[in-house]
Amino acid sequence: MSRFTTSDGTEIYYKDWGEGRPVVFSHGWPLNADAWDRQARLVAENGFRAIAHDRRGHGRSGQPWQGNNMDRYADDLAELIESLNLDDAVLVGHSTGGGEVARYIGRHGTGRVAKAVLLGAVPPLMLRTDDNPEGTPKEAFDGIRAAVEADRSQFYWELSESFYGFNRPGASVSEGVRRAFWMWSMQAGLKGAYDCVAQFSETDFTGDLSRIDVPTLVAHGDDDQIVPIAASAKRTAQLVKDATLKVYEGAPHGLVGDFEKAFNDDLLAFIRG
Repeated sequence: MSRFTTSDGTEIYYKDWGEGRPVVFSHGWPLNADAWDRQARLVAENGFRAIAHDRRGHGRSGQPWQGNNMDRYADDLAELIESLNLDDAVLVGHSTGGGEVARYIGRHGTGRVAKAVLLGAVPPLMLRTDDNPEGTPKEAFDGIRAAVEADRSQFYWELSESFYGFNRPGASVSEGVRRAFWMWSMQAGLKGAYDCVAQFSETDFTGDLSRIDVPTLVAHGDDDQIVPIAASAKRTAQLVKDATLKVYEGAPHGLVGDFEKAFNDDLLAFIRG
């Protein structure tokens, strides 16, 4: 297992597979790098170097009391990239990880970055405000925090259903996928998981998106029940200068089934192009 220690003393776990141009994966909440395993294996088998880390507070990384905020997440990613001396990298972020990628570029620029992929990503802003009327009401995120605090195990199990669209009529439900989601989620510490809710829901990434000056694939399912597409991908594609919007009809938030296959094909084509 590979680990490095950040400038504030937090140990970060990461996977490093293959050789070639680096493709760096940032995962969603409350998961860890394992959620990217099939994509990491795919790119590593096709001549790229796949790197995926567990965000602080999640998975096998440290669980510090402080630093569970989007700026520090982005700085951790920057320190990982610098510690491995990565250049010409493709940054891939899902959900909260998409926010992490956007904030990384907003804070650290694209000197080491060639392309970006934002999948089911939270930017530009999830929270409903006067300027963002299509966002999600704060009460929904308050409910998530309350559920995490009260019985996170049961909450994560129930969340897996809508996350993968298994609550839709005719959905092909995988008990194994739900169990994996629950297991990954339970590896996140309570403090980090709780703090992260505000970070993915209330952080405004509008300024960060305006600083993205590399080709960017914005991919999203139009039946995403976690990060609705209208307030996220459709707006992001308008704010990023060189963005390509790919909408998967009927697809949920999580990578599963035909949606995962379609995204994998698009990801490989994009990083090769």
